[in-house]
Amino acid sequence: MRWIEKCKEKARRAVNKPPVYGHDIDIGLYDISLELREGKKELFPGAEKRFAGSYVQIDHSVIVEEVSKQYKGEIEIMRIEDALEAYDWLEDYWWKAVKVDTDKFTALAELKLHGGYFIRILPGKKVELPIHACMLIYHDRTLQNVHNIVIAEPNSEAHIISGCAIRPISRGLHVGITEFYIKKGAKLVYTMIHNWSEDTHVRPRSAAILEKNSTFINNYINLRSVGSIQAYPSFVCQEDNSRVSVNSIVFGDKDSIIDLGAEIVLKGLKSRGEIISRAVAMDNAQIVMRGRIVGESNESKGHYECRGLLLSDTAMIHSIPELIGRRQGSELSHEAAIGKISRDEIEYLMSRGLEERDAVSLIVKGFLDIELMNLPEQLANRIKVLVDMTTEKAI
Repeated sequence: MRWIEKCKEKARRAVNKPPVYGHDIDIGLYDISLELREGKKELFPGAEKRFAGSYVQIDHSVIVEEVSKQYKGEIEIMRIEDALEAYDWLEDYWWKAVKVDTDKFTALAELKLHGGYFIRILPGKKVELPIHACMLIYHDRTLQNVHNIVIAEPNSEAHIISGCAIRPISRGLHVGITEFYIKKGAKLVYTMIHNWSEDTHVRPRSAAILEKNSTFINNYINLRSVGSIQAYPSFVCQEDNSRVSVNSIVFGDKDSIIDLGAEIVLKGLKSRGEIISRAVAMDNAQIVMRGRIVGESNESKGHYECRGLLLSDTAMIHSIPELIGRRQGSELSHEAAIGKISRDEIEYLMSRGLEERDAVSLIVKGFLDIELMNLPEQLANRIKVLVDMTTEKAI
């Protein structure tokens, strides 16, 4: 297919192009082999009972790609290479939201593709159970390059839970390209939960395009140690009355380097966008939180909110808000605050009978509030357990 070759030509010109933000990574330190490795589907028993559909990939091998019986005819899930062969019309989506020559990581994903998922929610379908997508790194020094495409067809609704993790004893580099297309009247919630290690480097490259009357809610959670993460997804409210909400909760400890952000471009009349971030840093962790909202239409509204909590004098949190108004009728606002735990708060809780350790834990738990994400009850309860584990580590 000629259009794929054109993408590869652009990628070849960008193989040495450094990322705009964050520190660079030496790709040569990781295994880029396309050799398929064995995986066991039995590692994920009963998935069909808990999810509308599941996609699971270990290293470079896809081991689960299935739709539950009750949702057949409502959603499609398959390996991205299979989707490219099955649908000629994917030319209209392939590298249309994310540019293939953004940097050397996008170029690498095109030239050395290691799978990825294609998820499509069919027109008018309301999918009640969440869809599960999981990327795992198992072998040491693995480089995992994936390209995902998610299409929410007109008037559809769904929630995708994406879990990315690495085996604790392994080191790895994960490059994940995800392109979202939210059609007219559709609603998609995408919750990404990262569970990496202090020897893992992560470079997601994501973008979404929203059509008229559509809604996209993007949730990101990282509560575990990581070597580095750098991501700056873009969300374009292309048409009227489209809405995007970007929420993130990030915990950094040890020597983690985390550079996260989001850009929302409000092109459609009466489009809405918000970015809400919570960051906690301890030990020597360095966290940068970026937020850019561009108002390009009348009656558009955008808001950026970032709050950071420092738990050590050697940690750092840097909040960078940007508001760009290009139409008189756009309304953009931001608020940011970074600080430590107030001694008055601790003493107040201690006066109510709590030990100091328990008081600090309660304050951190309250700061890492996942209620803003409006998650399903079962998922929210699981994440609260992770928050509890994180706060225990922090005090």
